[in-house]
Amino acid sequence: VTEHGRREILGLDVGDSEEEIFWRAFLTGLKKRGLGGVQLVISDQHAGLVAALTRVFQGSAHQRCRVHFIRNVLAHVPKAETEMVAAVFRTIFAQPDLGSMGKQWDKVRDDLAARYPKIGPLMDDAKSEVLAFAAFPR
Repeated sequence: VTEHGRREILGLDVGDSEEEIFWRAFLTGLKKRGLGGVQLVISDQHAGLVAALTRVFQGSAHQRCRVHFIRNVLAHVPKAETEMVAAVFRTIFAQPDLGSMGKQWDKVRDDLAARYPKIGPLMDDAKSEVLAFAAFPR
């Protein structure tokens, strides 16, 4: 994302797998072409990608994509209730700051886990990854 808020595609590649070796080569290629100053990377939670990010862009933060994460959450909810659960989950991101988001995350987690027990551990494990962006200025 540019300083003007515009998204740009920096690279594109096709690989045989989601393994770290593929992602490391891709990210290293971006770095060799001049990409630097990376502060936050938002991606899905593929283990190979996350491992490559920590090796190639040391010191940058990683945020688990909240769209992908809510899909993981909704997989544990009856289809008829997915809209309600998604709406409740979105209340987390309507909060003004990281502290408030964290408190709302815990409330949503408790409320949802009472009805859908598998969601509790899922949200516990992902909290810091999904909320990583909130540590940065808006």
